[in-house]
Amino acid sequence: MTLADSITLPQLDTDLVIGGRTFTSRLMVGTGKYASNAQMVAAIEASGAEVVTVAVRRVDLDRSKDEGVLHHLSPDKFFLLANTAGCFNVTDALRYARLGRAAGFNEWVKLEVIGDQQTLYPDTAGLIEATKVLAAEGFKVMAYTNDDLIAALRLEDAGAVCVMPLASPIGSGLGLLNPMAIRTIKHRLTVPVIVDAGVGTASDATLVMEQGVDGILMNTALAAASDPVRMATAMRLGVDAGRLAYLAGRMPRREVAVPSSPTTGMLG
Repeated sequence: MTLADSITLPQLDTDLVIGGRTFTSRLMVGTGKYASNAQMVAAIEASGAEVVTVAVRRVDLDRSKDEGVLHHLSPDKFFLLANTAGCFNVTDALRYARLGRAAGFNEWVKLEVIGDQQTLYPDTAGLIEATKVLAAEGFKVMAYTNDDLIAALRLEDAGAVCVMPLASPIGSGLGLLNPMAIRTIKHRLTVPVIVDAGVGTASDATLVMEQGVDGILMNTALAAASDPVRMATAMRLGVDAGRLAYLAGRMPRREVAVPSSPTTGMLG
């Protein structure tokens, strides 16, 4: 039994509900960049994640092929979330979302419409447009976006069941760059807020969750670690710790020292 297995959170927190579906884990993970499929599966299992994203444009959709990612991920064990990663326009994003559903995925999609090749920042106008189309077609859209309140509000209005602002650029590992923006988005939106991209290590994950968001999606932080399985375990604990710290409510910050023990009744 690992340390993560010994911690029981249900009595301390509620489950995560997105689009009418209940999840017990607030950590979601991707499938790219691992050295092998065996390493990928081991890291995913160590993370405790239920939601696992799969880039429709970048994987072989034939589940029968042993070398393919999907062959190693049972939909009975994981909630497989099709991802439009690598799409730089609305047309491609719509195409691969529909292709994923036709290939046997569910009606859920992690929607990406990237606007800039160098930074990989989302094209928020295109993202809003694609969200409207897919929501009208019955998709449950989880929309990856910038840490921009107005874009997040527009995505919610467009029908997204979840909005996913970045902590920092994809694959950067820079951690949470704008805590206030993330807190503001969470405060203003009704749908769940899942932070996506930029988390590099467990302390980053904890800091993100302390902003009050509903969860985190990560990939490179696990796959690019020297030991992905250990890092996945650390991330699992970091997410849980940050969530519990947020719910507990931190002590006030003060600029003066305050004794931790009472001063009344002290011996002379």
